[in-house]
Amino acid sequence: MKFFHISDLHIGLKLENKDLSEDQRYILNEIVREAELKRPDALVIAGDIYDKSLPSNDAIEIFDEFILKLSKAVPKMNIMIISGNHDSAVRINQFRKLLSRNNIYLIGQPPRTVDEFIEKIEFNDEFGKINFYLLPFVKPSYVRNTLGLAENENSLSYDETLHRLIEREDIDKNDRNVLVSHQYYVPVNKNPEEVDRMESEIISIGNIDMVRADILEYFDYSALGHIHKPWKVMGECHRYSGTPLACSVSEAGQEKGIVMVEMFEKGRINTEVIPLKSLRKIRVVKGSITEVLQEGSKDYVKIIVVGEHVSDIDLADRIRDKFPNYLEICRENFSKGDANRVAESSDELSEIENCRLFLKELSAEEEVLLASFINELKERLVNEA
Repeated sequence: MKFFHISDLHIGLKLENKDLSEDQRYILNEIVREAELKRPDALVIAGDIYDKSLPSNDAIEIFDEFILKLSKAVPKMNIMIISGNHDSAVRINQFRKLLSRNNIYLIGQPPRTVDEFIEKIEFNDEFGKINFYLLPFVKPSYVRNTLGLAENENSLSYDETLHRLIEREDIDKNDRNVLVSHQYYVPVNKNPEEVDRMESEIISIGNIDMVRADILEYFDYSALGHIHKPWKVMGECHRYSGTPLACSVSEAGQEKGIVMVEMFEKGRINTEVIPLKSLRKIRVVKGSITEVLQEGSKDYVKIIVVGEHVSDIDLADRIRDKFPNYLEICRENFSKGDANRVAESSDELSEIENCRLFLKELSAEEEVLLASFINELKERLVNEA
């Protein structure tokens, strides 16, 4: 069996207020083109279809066009989709049973009662059975009833929740099993702080959403979503595909692509990354104003002007002429007073580090409360933007 693994489409995303609709349509059409060429048996989208839980009409139309084109390009291909933390689980779950009749499995909600289990889709090829377990984004509060927690019991951690949720499944290790999941998995011996996260991700303070990746050992392949950079959590077969299109300046220069997976007999899997070339790149251009202007392009560019003082109006006009899609202009010629102000708070520090600078001393209990408040506020801001 051969399938495509992609994730984190974030349809409707704006990059520094730049509308990316044209870029997203282009990259999704590239995925359709590759599907038509490679003829996979299935395509998996591991969450974050949309950038907002209330997507715009244009975003919905782009996704609808994408699925329709895929279905026309490869009519017999199965399409399996789960919701991510940016999606509305209830909306994604609509028409779930009806769509499954047409080989489209759109799974928005995890199991919600003790009698429900992770959605399992079974396929057969010349080597036997392949089971796909489709697990949408899970918060511990979503599955309290599923895991049989009493009302007066505290919610479990993300790590305990995912371990219990997967361990309650009757997974036959003689079969070939694939997990599709949208969570933050970290190798057991790796410090979460060492994981390279992108600016466009919602990063929880204190890494409270971390899940130990040893739970993935139940599966032959893990098609993961949530991390925007392509990343292998445990070898070739437990990995994040990353975004098909860069979503922030921090992703400048990353090679984006589709992970194509071929499963043969139990224990033999081939993976290959099919490169995706975007309509416009995201770049960082740094130098004197003269050097910067020599590199004019239509890409999305963050510009850092070094060592010269030019009036803001004049600088913006000159740059706009050469870089019609520039994202922002920064300077590296602060006065001493500016440098002191930057030292007080900085975009390079996390939200909680900036709060510590302002609040001075915090107790351990206050740190926990502050982290919880910041995490909740970040999620609300994303969904309301």
